[in-house]
Amino acid sequence: MSKGPVVILTALNLEYQAVRQKLANPQVHRHERGTRFEVGTVQGTSCRVALGLTNKGNHSAAVIAERAIQEFSPVAVLFVGVAGALWDTIRLGDVVMASHVYAYHGGTSEDDGLKARPRVWEAPHGISQLASHLARLNDWADPAPGHEDAPQVRFGVIAAGEVVQNSRISAEAKWIRQHYNDALAIEMEAAGVAQAGHLNGAPVAVIRGISDRADGTKNSADDRNWQPRAAANAAAFATRLAVELAREQEETTVPRDDRIRSADRLDRHVDNTAHHSTVGIMAGTVTGSSVHLNTAPQASGPTDLIAELNFFRDQLGRHRAEGILDEDTYREALTDLDSALRSAGGNTPETSKRTAMTLRRLRGLVAECPALVTALTSLIAAAGGPA
Repeated sequence: MSKGPVVILTALNLEYQAVRQKLANPQVHRHERGTRFEVGTVQGTSCRVALGLTNKGNHSAAVIAERAIQEFSPVAVLFVGVAGALWDTIRLGDVVMASHVYAYHGGTSEDDGLKARPRVWEAPHGISQLASHLARLNDWADPAPGHEDAPQVRFGVIAAGEVVQNSRISAEAKWIRQHYNDALAIEMEAAGVAQAGHLNGAPVAVIRGISDRADGTKNSADDRNWQPRAAANAAAFATRLAVELAREQEETTVPRDDRIRSADRLDRHVDNTAHHSTVGIMAGTVTGSSVHLNTAPQASGPTDLIAELNFFRDQLGRHRAEGILDEDTYREALTDLDSALRSAGGNTPETSKRTAMTLRRLRGLVAECPALVTALTSLIAAAGGPA
């Protein structure tokens, strides 16, 4: 698992400030293309957080999310802020964490109307399980003023589109509620962040505080009152989740020296001396009766890395021939692999970084093939990048 920080992204400065208040000693980290992040620790913990501002919209959010993933190799990406509730069952101030994200503007216009053709991203199982546990503990919220009910966490679908939804009676509002009636909240960035995480192999969680009901009351006095409270509630739950994600990462990460010593004890061949028994082996490849384990490439220079990349091309071909990879994914994977091969011929820190970045993108593309992911993790390390 990555040793990087947890990345938290927001679209609005109000949301950014709500998260920043939870951090101790934030320091500016400038991306080479000018994007500014602040890196600090959640107050009272050792959990490192890289905080960034995407601005409004799925497109901008996708670009900044990918930039953050490539820059920090994070444990996870949390997209945090406010959203509108689609139904009255959600209270203002409550927090919704996405079980799924719909990009609801995908569609087909036909003679009898607009037919929904959404893209959907499901939340990572491990993060969803951890978030559900924290919601049951119910000790994450900041003390509420007065005697108000504490905010609750709800898990459900979040719909992400390209326009601000502020009506219940417009044609689009009715269409959304008809075709996406399982969505709890609606906003404008989650689909972009989810797509960036999918392509780069980074787990993404979307956490939204409910500030309005998408019913024409945006920008009202009531909305101006609820928006900072909803943003603070989302920030409180997100930073608590970040702390637990970092703690789990520390508990499951094996020191690199221990991994090397363990690898040195493994041979590339396994002899089964047990008779009349079944032995299960996690193998990289099997040729005849020989089982070859996945071990890190012993790359000592560009030539060795290029040889390993060409061997990986053969692995891609086998997965395509066996029907594990579809044709479109296979072709995109070859494009990324060719790009990695071109940059791997160099022998500079810049070309090594470019190779590792391309391989991480390729790993996200083939994330559903564990054997390919394992091989790429070793190749990324051989290229000199964080796995």
